Formats: sequence, structure tokens, C-alpha cells
Amino acid sequence: MQTYLRPAIVLTLAFILLTGIAYPLAVTGVAQLAFPAQANGSLIRNGDVVIGSALIGQQFTADKYFWPRPSVAGTGYDAAASSGSNLGPTSAKLAARVKSDLERIQSAGAVPGDGATASGSGLDPHISPQFAALQITRVAKARGISESDVDAIVDRFTEGRLFGIVGEPRVNVLLLNMALDAHKTG
Repeated sequence: MQTYLRPAIVLTLAFILLTGIAYPLAVTGVAQLAFPAQANGSLIRNGDVVIGSALIGQQFTADKYFWPRPSVAGTGYDAAASSGSNLGPTSAKLAARVKSDLERIQSAGAVPGDGATASGSGLDPHISPQFAALQITRVAKARGISESDVDAIVDRFTEGRLFGIVGEPRVNVLLLNMALDAHKTG
């Protein structure tokens, strides 16, 4: 019995050390050296203050800001509650939420899909250029700046497809709103 037990315990401890400690430390070390910003959460700072992450959406409701797509994560953009709503097309709760979101933004015209639907995680920090374009008039009016200035900022913060073929063009709402706050008029 001892001839089987001792090797089993030694191998278990060896694999715990290897896969539970050595490998995670090695991967973390390589990530910190090669991609320090991404490894630390792609944090966005205003001076020394962390104001968000480029990977997690934030709620903006004031007219002077671009609004993100709806969130179903907990109380809204709560990374601890990241998940889809799991509500199906016949769900009354989903229909009511979409109707409410559409009423909020529909006054500006036809609403693209991302204006009324949450992302799979509920944390998506991006909106489509079409949804951003829909909001330009409201944001420009609320800020007292020209629509062409706001449009130019949106264009500057529109990210294209990865390698020109992967994904869809998108606009990071937090970065866009930060640029608007930094914009000097006249």
C-alpha cells in the first residue's frame, strides 16, 4: 500500500506546485513584461485617478455624453455580475426593457441594434458608429458646440476592424466622452 501511496502524494504535490503556482506565476510575469497595461485591466486614468477600464462599459445618462448600449449586468456595468440576461424573444421582461430603452433614444431617429440590445456580457464598452452618429445632435446641443466638432471627435475615436477584416467598426464610449470633456470650444 505504501508503495502506491507515496508516489501518488509526491506526484500530487509536484503537480500542485507546477500547475498551481509555477505556471500561473510564469504567465503573470510574461504578461506583466510584454503587456503591462492589458495585464492590469486596461485601466484609464485621469492623472492619478482611475476612472474606468477600456474593457468595461460605464453608465452615462446626461445629454452631454454619448450613451452606451444597455447593460443587463447586475445594477448596470457591474463586472461581478457579468452575464447575459438569458431572456428569450418571448420574455415580457425583455420586451419591456427594450421598449424603455427605445423610448429613451428613439426621438433622434431609427435606432441601430446596439442601441436597444445588451451585449452578451452586459459590459461592452463600445457602440457602433451608427449609434454614435444618432447621438451627435443631442450631445452637440447639450455641450453648445458644433455638430461637425462632435462628428470629428467621433471619427477620431472610431476603431476599425482588426486587421481590416475581423469584427465591426466600434467606438469606445468612455474614451469618446473623455475626449469631449477635454475638448475646448472656439
